[in-house]
Order: sequence, then structure tokens, then C-alpha cells
Amino acid sequence: MYYPDDIVEEVREKNNIVDVISGYVRLQKKGNTYFGLCPFHNEKTPSFSVTPSKGMYYCFGCGAGGNVFTFLMNYENATFVEAVKTLADRAGIKLPEVEVTEEMKKAAGEKATLLEINKEAAKYFYYALRSDHGKVGLKYLQDRKLTEETMKNWGLGYSDKYSNDLVKYLESKGYSDEMIVKSGLASRDEAHGTHDKFWNRVMFPIQDLNHRVIGFGGRVMGEGEPKYLNSPETPIFEKRRNLFGLNFARSSKKGHIILCEGYMDVISMHQAGFNEAVASLGTAFTPEQAVILKRFTDTVILSYDSDGAGTKAALRAIEILRNMDMTARVLDLKPYKDPDEFIKNLGAEAFEERIKNAKNSFAFEIEILRRDYNLDDPDEKTKFHREIAKKLCGIQDEVARNNYLESVCREYGIASDVMRKTVVEYASKTGLAKPAIRPKSSMHEKMPPDEGVKKAQRILITWISDEPAVYSKIKEYIDPSDFTEELYSRVAKEVIDGIADGGLNPASLVSKFDSEEEQKEVASLFNTKITGLDGQPLEMSTIQEKERALRDIVIKIKENSNEYYKNKSADMTALSKVLEGKKKLEKLRKTTISLE
Repeated sequence: MYYPDDIVEEVREKNNIVDVISGYVRLQKKGNTYFGLCPFHNEKTPSFSVTPSKGMYYCFGCGAGGNVFTFLMNYENATFVEAVKTLADRAGIKLPEVEVTEEMKKAAGEKATLLEINKEAAKYFYYALRSDHGKVGLKYLQDRKLTEETMKNWGLGYSDKYSNDLVKYLESKGYSDEMIVKSGLASRDEAHGTHDKFWNRVMFPIQDLNHRVIGFGGRVMGEGEPKYLNSPETPIFEKRRNLFGLNFARSSKKGHIILCEGYMDVISMHQAGFNEAVASLGTAFTPEQAVILKRFTDTVILSYDSDGAGTKAALRAIEILRNMDMTARVLDLKPYKDPDEFIKNLGAEAFEERIKNAKNSFAFEIEILRRDYNLDDPDEKTKFHREIAKKLCGIQDEVARNNYLESVCREYGIASDVMRKTVVEYASKTGLAKPAIRPKSSMHEKMPPDEGVKKAQRILITWISDEPAVYSKIKEYIDPSDFTEELYSRVAKEVIDGIADGGLNPASLVSKFDSEEEQKEVASLFNTKITGLDGQPLEMSTIQEKERALRDIVIKIKENSNEYYKNKSADMTALSKVLEGKKKLEKLRKTTISLE
């Protein structure tokens, strides 16, 4: 769905960023900026800033930043369209109707109907649990020590023993058999007609991030197979793209998510105060679910059953999370099988302690691997050490690999220099790493622009956006193409164009970038601390010191730009850029930039 840029900009302008964020964060004014504790990471000293003149927020601690849309998207986990709609409603702006095809209307209407059917079914199951027929289900939940408040909060219910009660109820509400079957709540065959899929089960409504019921899980009462039955996939329910309990866990500020196996584990943990727990939906943990979790956290604590199946599931989840550059840790639940049993027997404080001491995923993998080898046998021990080396080769980050190597060597009494040699040998043999090649003294490779150049580019973008008049003093020397970082160049062009037409607006610029990472980096470009190249702040400097600092920054950017285009000298445009840049640089070195 798309809204015109002018409408989006009107919505942004009519939602004062300080007023909006104040609804979520306590802010205090300091000068022209507001500060508070960052809502995106735990901190004791406020580093979260909101600047009304820029229409932006930025955290100097974790780097979160953007405009009023990105704040709502990150805090509420909303899409851009949802953020626009929310803020339009807040400002009393009527958004234009978006033209849709008949096919789109049909699909949207079908999904809306399926959501209605699931909502009605959830109500039916909820009241059935509290009826005479539902006593068996209610007793089961009470025996599992769930409170009435918890049962209500999760909308727990019961499906009756009779095979078509729900179908009759939904038909009485006007829904067709075709749509009831399509919702996954019923089946149809020639022998029995349309009949309920769930019967004699405690029912767990599965909700999406907006608390809409999209499916169900049912636990059979007494004998019966399968023990747990889940809704089939439907147009509104994809198991691999949803997680049970995430609609509640998304609001947790614990800094991590706990991934469990079952519905009861999640509900028991939430009741005990661990509101960061979620579970996959009757399937193994999937890459799609990892993508969803990464929107909320970079750290996942695995709380799987301590049996063989649970261990196997944990190892698979670790691999998926590692491929997503996420940190995985593993809870030790012994002597109990699952979180529910653990909490009931040892309590919430003991569980909290286990969370604090959760084992890093690499140590867990090695611990499981060790079970396959007899370390009293030299051959077995050698094989074990080589398997460790193989695991270490799979870790791309050199610092992390070295830390894991040191840790595992301490744990298993291995000489670290021997393990390093084994890792190098394995990597070379398998092609996972190439032997180091010493460069010839006269053939050093050219290094990419250093961090000093990037810093100079960041400082200049912030400086000219804060003080647009500064650009008029340097525009004969600098243009967007001199910002050799691609994203910096795009931002510099927008800033310079905005200065030229008198419409510079950093907040509106953020929305022109699609990814969250780009938006954060763009926000950082408007919140760089203005310093000289020596890192000294310029707030209290004399005008002459500021002029020297500005000149040094421009020269550094221009020198890097010339070197950058010189390496593209086969390109005639680049060659012209180099010749022109050389002249400008010579002039710049003989010039004093005046800020008066």
C-alpha cells in the first residue's frame, strides 16, 4: 500500500515528535534537545535524545534513531503503513483511499471473514470451558496451577466432545460451510458432512502481533492422538511465520527472548513473570521465525526440553540463529524436563538464576559433542579435538573464534597453541581459509578509506545540516560526489539540495530509506558530535579554531575523494573529476575559510 509523499510529510509535520515520544518515554529538556532513558536498550544514564528542530530522535548509546514514523515502527513493531495510519488518526488527517483491484478486494474480504470466524470460535471455546461440559478442561488447567487471570488473559477454552457443535454455532452466525472449512476449524467428507476438527481438547488461541486470533492449538483430554493438534495452514495462518506468545513478549524489555517448545511452557513462564517467552507452533524452529525475532532482539535463550528430542531441536535452532548473526544461549533445566516443571518445583527466583547462567551456544554444542567420545582413549580424544577445530572454523568472526577457542581449551584441558594449529590445518585442508600470503615490500595493497575519512564525512553532514550557512563557504570545493561512502553521498545530496531550495528537513529524509539499518545510520549522520579531526569538541572554540577545523575536515574529504576517483582513472568521468579536484585541493590548501 502506498501513500503520496506529500501526504506522508503532512502526517509527519502534524505529529510533534516530542509529544509523540513523550507518550512512551519520560523526557527532560536540556537546551534545544530533550533527553530520556532509551526505550530500545537498558541504561541507567539517559542517552536517548529528541531534537524538535530536526524532527528526529537518536540514542548515543545503542544507535537507534529516526523520525516519528521509525520510532513507532520500532517501539510498536508496526509497518510503515501502520505507523502512517496511526499518526494520521492522531492528527485527524483523513488518508486517501487506495485503489484496489477486484482480486485484492476478494482476498482482503476473505481474510477479514476468516479472522471473524476465528474470533467467534475463540469466544465459543472460552465460554465452553466455563460450562458444565468444560469442567474436564477447566480442571486440567487448574491442576496445571494456572490462575483464572492467566486463563482469561490467554483466552483459553475448551472444545466439546460432540463433533459438530462449533460448526452449528458458526453457521448460526451466518458463516458458510465453505468458509468454516477454509478457516481450518472444520473438515468435510461424504460420510460425516461438515464436522469440527477440534473436540474434547483444551484450546489455546494463537494470536498474531496485533492480538488477532489466527489459529488454535488443542491439547486432548484423556486418551487420544495426537496429543496436541494445531490448525492447518490457512490464508491467515502460516506456522513458520508466527510464534505463540509473541504478541505479549514483543512488549518485554528484558533484552532477550526465551524460546520454548510448548504452549503451557510459555503460559506458565508468563504467569511467573517471564513475559519474554514464546514458542514455535507445532513445528521445528524456522529461519522465518528467526527473522521475526530479530526485529525485537539479538539474543535468544533456548529453553527446550532436556530430553534427546529437545537437545536435537536446540542444536538446530542454534544453527539457524547463528546464520542470522544472533546470539543463542541455552538454559540448563536439570533435574527437570521443561520450564513448567522447573518453575513449579524450584520457583521463579531459581529460574531467573538459570537465565543469568545460561550457557553460550558454542559451549553447549561442544558439551553435546563430547558425549560421543571416550576421552580416556587417545584416538577418541584426538577425534574430539579435531571436531572442536571443525566447529571453530565455522565461526567467521575472528575475535569470537579466538574467545571460544580459549574458553573450550580451558574447559577441556587442551593447549591453546595446539588447538590453534589444528584449526589452521583443518581450515587450510578444507578450503575454509587460505594460508596467509606476505605482501612484497613494494606491492602493498591500497587500503580502503579509513575511519578518519568516514568520521570527517559524518561531521561535515551534521555541521552543514545544523548550520546551512556553512555550506556557502565551502560549496566551491565540496559536492555530494566527494562523499565516497554511498549512503553518505545520498544523504549529502539531499542535504545540499535542501539547502539550495530552502527546504532542508532531516526528518523527512529518513523515510526515503527503506531498511531499518539505513534509517539508523542516516539518523546518526544528523547527530554526529561536531569536533575537529583531533576529536576535540568545537562548542567553546574561537571562530578561528572552528575555521581551521572546518578547513582540515574539507581537505581530508577532498584528498580522499581525489584518491578514490584516481583509482577509477580508466573512467573518463572519473579522470575529469580527479583533474578538477586536484585544482580545487591546491586552492583550498592556500585558502582560509571564513565563517564570519
